[in-house]
Amino acid sequence: MPSPGLRARVEAIPGTPLPHGILGGCADIIDVTDDEIHQLNGVEWMSLGCCPVRDTDWCAEESPGDESPGPLGSSPPKEFCSPQTEHAAPHTIYAGAICSTMGWSYAEAVQQVRATLELGEQRAIEAAFWRDGLAPRAVDLTPPDGPVNLAAGVAALEGCLAETYGGIGVLHVPAGAAALLGCCNVLSLTGGTPSTLAGNCAIIGAGYSYENSGPGGVPADPGTAWLYISGPVVVRRGPVDVIPDRAGPSIDRRYNDQRVLAERTVVVGTTCSICAINVALCP
Repeated sequence: MPSPGLRARVEAIPGTPLPHGILGGCADIIDVTDDEIHQLNGVEWMSLGCCPVRDTDWCAEESPGDESPGPLGSSPPKEFCSPQTEHAAPHTIYAGAICSTMGWSYAEAVQQVRATLELGEQRAIEAAFWRDGLAPRAVDLTPPDGPVNLAAGVAALEGCLAETYGGIGVLHVPAGAAALLGCCNVLSLTGGTPSTLAGNCAIIGAGYSYENSGPGGVPADPGTAWLYISGPVVVRRGPVDVIPDRAGPSIDRRYNDQRVLAERTVVVGTTCSICAINVALCP
């Protein structure tokens, strides 16, 4: 019988991030340059497309010329909307490795944390964005009777978005609910990216499953999930920093351990309204 002490050391089993997470095809990913590094302190912008476009049966007979087209200059008065300033805050995600200095080099520790961050950063970004970007701003559409079925939930969310935003939005789906959306033909792959019949893109997130909380931050009841919908999503990412940047400071000589971190800062933003609904995962 083979002895455990004679086991051969081989390469680690590699992993692949989930293809339809927040770093997949739905979000706009911006890797900031050195000239843009200040954006990692957080960003703000003037909202675009969040104001409604209305119709009227009244047309001006003459150009207003130098006069302002104010609400009193038309009959009936036309409505004006003030764009709002929106913002997104930074989050720093990291992976840390601790190992004995016996048998593990600094280079191997760096390789370990870099690989861990590459595989897991999407999940961490999703969890942070759900918790701090989606849940605090969302309008809860769940009816008083409680959770609705998945198809009805997506329909309500898309209706909410369509009433407040005229463009393609993003449906935010915990990974644990994705299979049920597929079997009901609510989601289909369009160009390799999940989307709805209405054309909204879908992010299927492991980090969303980890959070799975409602607008008040309350975890979903067993057998239910929260879905969100928002405007377009932009992810700004900084470079990966390895800390420390050399072997010496990584060693804790009290315990003869080596500690190495890999981390990067991200800023995730979305625009206009965010809506949420609680859905039942049972048929």
